[in-house]
Amino acid sequence: MNFLMKKSKIIMILIDIVVIALSALIANFLLCEKELIFTSYNMKIITLSIISSIVVYESYLNIFQMYRHITRFENGKDYLVYIMICLISAVTLVAIKEIFHFDNINTVRELLLGAFIAMPGIVGTRVIIRFLLDSILQEKEKSDGKKYNVLIIGAGYAGKEIIRNIKQTMNEKYNIVGIIDDDEHLLNALINGVEVIGSRDKIVEICKQKSVDEIFFAISKINKKAKKEILAICQETGKKIRILPTTEDIIRNKNMFQNLRDVDIEDILGRDPVVLDNKKIANVIKGKTVLVTGAGGSIGSELCRQIIKYNPSTLVMLDIYENNLYDIELELKAQYKHINIQAIIGSVRDVKRLESIFEQYKPYLVFHAAAHKHVPLMEFSPLEAIKNNVFGTYNVANCADKYNVRKMILISTDKAVNPTNIMGATKRLCEMIIQVKNKNSQTDYAAVRFGNVLGSNGSVVPIFKKQIASGGPVTVTHKDIIRYFMTIPEATQLILQAMSYAEGGEIFVLDMGEPVKIYDLAVSLIKLSGLEPDVDIPIVFTGLRPGEKLYEELLMKEEGLRKTENKKIYIGKLTDLNEKDIKEKLEKLKHLVENENTPIEDIKQTIHDVVPTYIINQ
Repeated sequence: MNFLMKKSKIIMILIDIVVIALSALIANFLLCEKELIFTSYNMKIITLSIISSIVVYESYLNIFQMYRHITRFENGKDYLVYIMICLISAVTLVAIKEIFHFDNINTVRELLLGAFIAMPGIVGTRVIIRFLLDSILQEKEKSDGKKYNVLIIGAGYAGKEIIRNIKQTMNEKYNIVGIIDDDEHLLNALINGVEVIGSRDKIVEICKQKSVDEIFFAISKINKKAKKEILAICQETGKKIRILPTTEDIIRNKNMFQNLRDVDIEDILGRDPVVLDNKKIANVIKGKTVLVTGAGGSIGSELCRQIIKYNPSTLVMLDIYENNLYDIELELKAQYKHINIQAIIGSVRDVKRLESIFEQYKPYLVFHAAAHKHVPLMEFSPLEAIKNNVFGTYNVANCADKYNVRKMILISTDKAVNPTNIMGATKRLCEMIIQVKNKNSQTDYAAVRFGNVLGSNGSVVPIFKKQIASGGPVTVTHKDIIRYFMTIPEATQLILQAMSYAEGGEIFVLDMGEPVKIYDLAVSLIKLSGLEPDVDIPIVFTGLRPGEKLYEELLMKEEGLRKTENKKIYIGKLTDLNEKDIKEKLEKLKHLVENENTPIEDIKQTIHDVVPTYIINQ
């Protein structure tokens, strides 16, 4: 305990001693017969009563550790404890008097009355001290500098708690100008002393009138559509927006203010939550051995997090990159001590290593997420894309067949549709491989195809955030470029659901919602940071990168589309392929891989020969 804490504790003890002594004295004067008040005998009783009261009250105050509290931050619950201590102290004094027949301290009535006088005395002094400290700090704040004007969205419990936290701990930084709520019955009502000053349609106007600096979105329970609509209005103000996350996060950290975070792009996409058939997924995973390749990556690691919730007997995580794999291993082992988790370093290119893993663990399910995925990099290293994506998938698929895996799910991409880049073309060939393998194997093979994943390694949103944080510029390849987006948890949950539907040969297509213009995304992220595009943060157009499309597709022309039980998952039926053709295609690619000096133009032409839908961009 530092010097200031010790000093504060001594002051509070001295104040309490005075209050307790006065309470005993006043109780005696109120109930004692007037002619006996100043007799020597009565003064002796008063003195002993005061001493005994101080000893008992202070003992309980220390037992309950009340002097460890910071007076400025005490609240109603703490005050109730002080009242309880006064009652317990009185009962203790009465018990001592009755048990030991002490006639030389106050009567029972006087002891009880003393407690009822001490209650407002002890609580009142703390309220007064708290008020004085707040007043002093507020005066100091006025002289220290500018306070930020804050508008609160939401007059519910979360808003109330944030206001309370600000007033208690951040009053020197924030001035709350008012609350926004759509409930018309709450208009002009006071929440913790702050007025409800309008509904959502008044947000822009109020921000101008009140010179708002920041907006705190404090609604913890709200559907995605309504949240998106309100945040879109907030975005028009050009003010920095902070938002309260999910109810689960709030439960983990009960301090509402600490839960506030910057708005993520997921908040303004307004996608509905994924509804899963958990029983169907659990029936396939529970008690089984599951292997995930590329387990350290964005999708692979989240797949591991989702899979382990369904209680597999063993989760085998395979990755070539040790750092990410180590991180996910530590995370899962800390939370799921009852499940056998195996983190294995290895490459899907290495057939012998794969076979030893399959032979040892004999997985029931395989999720194949290992791949090179960065489009521009693969344009300049096409052979690596072929080695890792095509032959890596072929190796895993062969092991799945050889070791009697029940289901193998390939993680594919929308870039496999009419591909204009090496990465997309190799993933298209991966889809062909698993569909052909499905025809001649007891294993059910399927692929899941989806678009860009928010927050994944190398995705556009983290890049934009870094660029904004460094002062810009934000780089966009083309003003009209559009992409489909999905969150990592959403994508992985739908992969699991698709896995439970898989009967073999399907390419599952995930509903990615409405496409988003990347330029609009950049503008939104800049505005959500409280900055103005092309004023505070410039936006620079750099031109399409090698192999990049203006838009991505999720189906090819020859694919049909049929629904599944989940409205966000569809099945695209591909034209017939045969094993002979696939082997011939792979043989052509094998010759390329064996000759590292093959010109990139020749590699692209060969890839076009094996994937006819691949469009070569020079």
